[in-house]
Amino acid sequence: MDTFSEAQSLLPDIIDLRRRIHANPELGNDLPETTAAVLDAISDLDLEIRKSERTTGIVATLHGAKPGRRILLRGDMDALPMPEDNDLTFASKNPGVMHACGHDSHTAMLVGAAKVLKQHQNELAGSVDFFFQTGEEGFFGAREVLQEGLFDAPNSPDAVFALHITPLLDAGVFTGRPGPLLAAADTFEMIVRGKGGHASMPHDCLDPIPVACEIIQAFQTFVTRRVPAFDPIVLTTTKIEAGTTSNVIPEVANVLGTIRSTSEKSRALAHVGLDRLATKIGEAHEMEVEFKISQGYPVTVNEGAFTEFAAQTVRELFGENAYRPMRSPMMGAEDFSYLLQRFPGAMLFLGVKPEDPSLAAPCHSNRMILNESAMAHGAALHAQVARNFLTVTKL
Repeated sequence: MDTFSEAQSLLPDIIDLRRRIHANPELGNDLPETTAAVLDAISDLDLEIRKSERTTGIVATLHGAKPGRRILLRGDMDALPMPEDNDLTFASKNPGVMHACGHDSHTAMLVGAAKVLKQHQNELAGSVDFFFQTGEEGFFGAREVLQEGLFDAPNSPDAVFALHITPLLDAGVFTGRPGPLLAAADTFEMIVRGKGGHASMPHDCLDPIPVACEIIQAFQTFVTRRVPAFDPIVLTTTKIEAGTTSNVIPEVANVLGTIRSTSEKSRALAHVGLDRLATKIGEAHEMEVEFKISQGYPVTVNEGAFTEFAAQTVRELFGENAYRPMRSPMMGAEDFSYLLQRFPGAMLFLGVKPEDPSLAAPCHSNRMILNESAMAHGAALHAQVARNFLTVTKL
């Protein structure tokens, strides 16, 4: 039986685990129910278990019959702080929390891969780490375990691999690219301090609202005129807050937004240039501006040789048309980027478009659903990537 057939035979169990996790979503780095569900699902596989001290993440390791290289396969487990508006028998039971980014499926597929590979343990030369990670949705779960030394020698992998579902791509189709795959994601906060007063006499005040708007417009000019078009920045202002009523000029305007970049060069250029614009425009209007950037996840960069290796593994399993190269990076962000900064490897996307395409909603939608049959493809690819990597001497 080939790897895909083995994964398909496990699909009912994979679906059941995914639905259990989906119905009981948890946030951040403390996921006791989800971690317990994973440990229960792999309890009969006799894997070596290492637990994170900072999170409820775990690493379950399958050691082959012979020594060899080590590969890490990652599945994230956390949900999002948002409501679910799907009429499903397994819809979220936790109000205001939903698995809208597919991490429930990532976890279930990784368990499926562990079960497939267990059947081939005697053929493996090396080790496979199944990393069930917490805190991907803004809680820096990967960085936490790296900082605590969970993957320091002698437990350092020779390569890392991950899958992320996308409901907008045909079910069972994979996509990826070498180099930048996903963007760095930073947050900016700005406070414009003026002088309040009567709305009918702005000349006696320092109105922060038009100055905040001027700065926001200047930001957009900056990212299109000072940042290279082929190394872009996407800047979006997501919140402006000022004032209390119609006849009062407020003293303060607060602004919030996000900065996305696909290289550290453009990222640094934006950080310096935006701060300069904000403070200098404020000075021109005799106002004080506080501008702060909080760095989020770095750029997710796929190693070229491993990306091609993973793509070829897709073709080997599912045929030439099962892999579609991405033409450009996506501007979302991923904390798998921290693992890729330290170890060679790649992330691919797996299409899980529903059978009825009119129901396809993007990740982070309150109506996101997926085609669960495609999870057999993901479990099989995880397993085959590991088998192939432990077979070849180098990429």
